Formats: sequence, structure tokens, C-alpha cells
Amino acid sequence: MYTKKTVLLTSVAAFSMAALTACSSADGGSGDQNADGYSPGERITMTVPFSAGGGSDLAGRATASGLEDVTGSTITVENREGGSGAVGYSHFMGQEGDPTQLLATETALMALPLVQDVQFDYNTFTPIMKMGDDYTLVTVTPDSPYETCSDVVDAARDGRVVAAVSGATSLDEIVFSLIEDDQDVEFDRVPYESGSEVLAGLLGGHVDVASLNPGEIAGQLESGDLKALCALAPERYEYDLLADIPTGQEQGIDVAFAQFRGYIAPGGIEEEAKQYWIEAGQEFEQTEAFTEYIESNFMQAAPLYGDDFTAYLDEYNENLKQGLGVE
Repeated sequence: MYTKKTVLLTSVAAFSMAALTACSSADGGSGDQNADGYSPGERITMTVPFSAGGGSDLAGRATASGLEDVTGSTITVENREGGSGAVGYSHFMGQEGDPTQLLATETALMALPLVQDVQFDYNTFTPIMKMGDDYTLVTVTPDSPYETCSDVVDAARDGRVVAAVSGATSLDEIVFSLIEDDQDVEFDRVPYESGSEVLAGLLGGHVDVASLNPGEIAGQLESGDLKALCALAPERYEYDLLADIPTGQEQGIDVAFAQFRGYIAPGGIEEEAKQYWIEAGQEFEQTEAFTEYIESNFMQAAPLYGDDFTAYLDEYNENLKQGLGVE
């Protein structure tokens, strides 16, 4: 299914039952307990390591809402943007052992340690749930001279094409790097802090082209304010809105990129806390809210949990290193 360029791509504050009961009395509830009688508490924080409005923020808020429904806890979303996600992940690293903390994770978890001097990698944290795969569309404004991704490549070969990227570790940076490697071209880049800023830059005419998740730009595609030149996916979408968009491979560009989306817990949490959040994710997967999130963001559902998610990340890491040319 995937081409050669596809990137597939626990000192804890120990809680005894008496302590949990005390906290429950103080807070007016501790959230639903699992089959083993465990709950991390009523108040949970979901960190999103990017600013509001982008794909990561959408994923974090949808996940927080879905987990609230199945756990009975209150889950507050906190955006901690900066450093292409490094600020949020670094803050989360400081929450080690705290089962009331979650983070909406994606590809930056893997890419940041490969290209920046950060103090963490994916082994620092506790993988809980991978929800699905989020591919990307190469997108321009309607008045762009480019009609296909091949046109963009040809223009980059002959001159200057300015591409928007949301940081050095973002999916769009990776995508453009993969295209450069596959097609032996170079793009000029304008960095932004989030997908929403990339979108604003593209709509404002500050860049020529951008690579964005379908869920970020569905409205603009429907209204005609943007047009997608190709989908960097192994096959065409089945969603009606996207079904007519050719893949990059159809246009001679051997690149497909899947950004995973899911959530993690801090490192150092107890096994019962890990299992609690895995079970919560499994319940979430069976809800209409999960299906609605996947479909409204034009994603491919591909849930994995715990150790299976970790094994996926092991493989993803090796493939990403190869794609970025990192030893």
C-alpha cells in the first residue's frame, strides 16, 4: 500500500485508594473508575503543543471532549505553542508521573528529537492511543498559475517557489523535504507557528503553496477559496469532497505522508494509570464522537493502543529518519 517514500510517517505520585477517596471528596468527584476501581481524578489537562485553530488543536479538543464523555472527568485543553511544538512537549516532560496529564500528539513528537536539540524523544513519554492517519494536500489559491503538483515541481526546478511551513519539524516541512529529495528540486520556505497561520499566509498571498491537512481547509475547498493540486497519500480519498483530487504518485511524485494523531501520557505513570487511559481510548473509539472526528477531518481511522502504539512509533521513527536523511 505504501510507496518507498511513505512515512508511516513510568517516581510517580502514588495514589492509594484512600488518597483518591480524599481527593474525590475535595473535588466533588474523581471521574469514573475502571473495572479495577482506578481513576486518576476528576480534573484532567490535555496539552496541545501548538496554537489554537490548527489540526493538532482540533485533534486535542475532539479527543478531550470524547474522553470526557467516557470517563466523567473534566478535561481542560491548554495550548502551549512555540518552538514547532518543543515548548509544549518540554512542558509535558516536566509532568512525569502525573496521570492527570495528557498530550495530543502527532508527528512533531518524532521529528523534533531528530532535527532539534531537545531533551526528550518518544520513549520519554507513555504512548496511549493512536487514533488515525492524517494525510496532506498540496494547496494553492484559485488564481495560482499551478494546476498540478507537477507544475509546482517544474516551477521550483526552473525558478523560485515559496512554500509555507509550520516549523522545522512539521508535516509540511517533511513533505516538502520528501518532494525535494524525490524530484531533485528546492523550495524557498516561510516558517509559521501553526497550520492556521500557514492557511492565513496562503490566503493572504504571502506564499505560493502550502501543504495542509484536509480537515484544516475543508471549508475553503468547498467555497473555492483554495484548490488542492494533489493528495500526498497512497491512493485517492473516498470522501466526496476529496475524491477527484489526484495523488502525487499519479503526477509522477513518489511521495505519500501520513501524520499520525493520538494522545500520550507522561513518562513514569503507574501501570494502572496507563491501563485506565487505554481503556478510555478504547471506549472513545466505539462512540459516534470518534467516528465524527475522523470523518469530519477526512482522516483514516487506524487505532492502536499501548505497546502496539509504541511498536508503531519504533517503525515510524526509523522511516522518518530515512525520509529526513538523518542518521
